[in-house]
Amino acid sequence: MPDYGAIYRTRAADYDLMVSREDIYGNIAKAIQAVQPIENTVIVDFGAGTGRLTRLVAPLARYVIACDISTHMLAQARGSLPRYAPPSQWGIAVGDNRHMPLPADMADIALAGWSFGHSLTWFQEQWQDAIAAAISEMARVLRPDGVAIILETMGTGAETPMPPTESLATYYAWLETELGYAGQTFRTDYRFESLAEAERLTRFFFGDALAERVVNEGLQVLPECTGMWWRRF
Repeated sequence: MPDYGAIYRTRAADYDLMVSREDIYGNIAKAIQAVQPIENTVIVDFGAGTGRLTRLVAPLARYVIACDISTHMLAQARGSLPRYAPPSQWGIAVGDNRHMPLPADMADIALAGWSFGHSLTWFQEQWQDAIAAAISEMARVLRPDGVAIILETMGTGAETPMPPTESLATYYAWLETELGYAGQTFRTDYRFESLAEAERLTRFFFGDALAERVVNEGLQVLPECTGMWWRRF
């Protein structure tokens, strides 16, 4: 199993290249827009990393702020964002999902992409407390009638959506049954520039088993399923 903490501290460029190959059908933006139109909104991106969601929404939003605990990841985001939107439309802030350095009632949309699920590994027995604290921060920064949107994996290398682990299945069910989030799934397949690139990037982030499958099956296009959950506050 890759050490995701180490990746986020030291390998932002590789991570950013990998996610730039993701979602070849543009389904993430379509799904967000169907829940809450992005145009002229203020958005907070929780666990923004290198800014893949920030870049997606910045051209349309009035303002988006990318927040992450990793200064290494945010430095990558800061370098790429000017190609997508002028500096007047975005900002960067260092912050833990559970304790955001932002005022209340500031945003129309709170996004969290592939971030909260790490709590199951990083906080283990306290994962519900960690995610609940982050969701409380989402609610705090949202204006009345604002919407919280959470994206998580439903399987990389999979054509049929299914939580990759039992613990993720428990988390997703908790969002729906205990916290009142609605959910949907869609494809976010990768298209790599070459089979060599597909092997290198999947091996570094997803591990040897998936990388060997990529090589053996010649998967320059790698299927992936993503889940999105949302709730209006």
